[in-house]
Amino acid sequence: MTILISTLVGVFLVLLASGVWIGLSMMATGIVGLGVFRDLPVDKILGQSLFNTVSSTELLALPLFILMAEMLFRTRLSENMFSGLAPWTTHLPGRLLHINIVASTLFAAVSGSSAATTATVGRITLSELDKRGYDRDIAIGSLAGASTIGFLIPPSLPMIIYGVLAEVSILQLFIAGIIPGLLLAFGFSLMTMALSIYRGTSKAGGETYTRQDRIQSIRDLGPITALIMLLIIGLYSGFASPTEAAALGVAGVMALAAFSGDMSFATLRAAAVSTVYTSSMLALITSGGAFLSVAFNYLGIPTFVVGFVTDANLSPVGIVLVLLVLYLFLGCILDGMSMIVVTLPITLPAILIAGWDPLWFGIFLVVTIEMAQLTPPVGFNLFVIQGITKEPMMRIAKSVVPYFGVLLVLMALLIAVPDIVLWLPSKL
Repeated sequence: MTILISTLVGVFLVLLASGVWIGLSMMATGIVGLGVFRDLPVDKILGQSLFNTVSSTELLALPLFILMAEMLFRTRLSENMFSGLAPWTTHLPGRLLHINIVASTLFAAVSGSSAATTATVGRITLSELDKRGYDRDIAIGSLAGASTIGFLIPPSLPMIIYGVLAEVSILQLFIAGIIPGLLLAFGFSLMTMALSIYRGTSKAGGETYTRQDRIQSIRDLGPITALIMLLIIGLYSGFASPTEAAALGVAGVMALAAFSGDMSFATLRAAAVSTVYTSSMLALITSGGAFLSVAFNYLGIPTFVVGFVTDANLSPVGIVLVLLVLYLFLGCILDGMSMIVVTLPITLPAILIAGWDPLWFGIFLVVTIEMAQLTPPVGFNLFVIQGITKEPMMRIAKSVVPYFGVLLVLMALLIAVPDIVLWLPSKL
């Protein structure tokens, strides 16, 4: 078994280093494993696995949520968030810096994509904060950190992929992510206040707002709030499944864009093309991961891992800590989605034998993915921010360190108190 695992890891790493797409690398690794170590009809197994994955109705939610985020990105709905939130943050240390966090949390509730949240909120807030004299490092760090909330606040693309691969209810995952997501937003705000006070910039900007400004801000926030409420009511009332809620969200965004005069054929075409690119990439990664999982089962790797974990006599917390170190390392070389599909066939059996709830493990994985978004050299959010700011990568990475610490604190809380994840789903 050691020779088998070493061979498969070697094949996978060589393919990745050669520049082969990660979805194809996973498929090729599975083909090598079944073709060399087992006498099985690889073509039939591959064909059946691909068909089962791409025909999954749960995965229909992916392109719909991505299209919704792309439409928001190209309309004035996202721009209105800054003007709508500004009058409500001026009494906090750090003042308008908190818009990065609140806007990211709101946008996360309708996008499900960390990269889309980073790009949308960053293009709106960073230039405005620069004009008003705010600390640039805190502005960059708070944006990079807060944009990861897009993975925890439902709807969440990684939760959909995890739910499909691990056969866990996607709606239960969405519900489980609410409290950790809000705790994370609160932690980021506390860190922003602490950094602003420490650096003597807690009252930067000096903006003043009247009661009339706050009334106007409610009008600016109205459309995005209505869209969020549409999704929440649809999902949690039982009226709509995650896929149907995604369709409702797309219809809602298009209606709001048409009402505000932002709807045009060029806008719709640009959003659709970008959605096809992103959805195709995710579909390839998910299909490759699903086939690799099937191949691992035929090869007996999950059974071997379960036996290894049992013989090691590690405590449940010890197993989770080992996996946390593993995922922090993988976050430096793989993107978050790939981390899920590559490791899940091996790590999920280990987690189950240790007695952890697969629902809890889904949120654990999502938080590790959020960390991966912030770890160089592959941290995707860092590249998005660099594209917006043109700042050196080293400065961006240093700005993110305090907010990465907040993610570590959240992870410690989730391990120490699993009910942070499990309580709300058990009540609904």
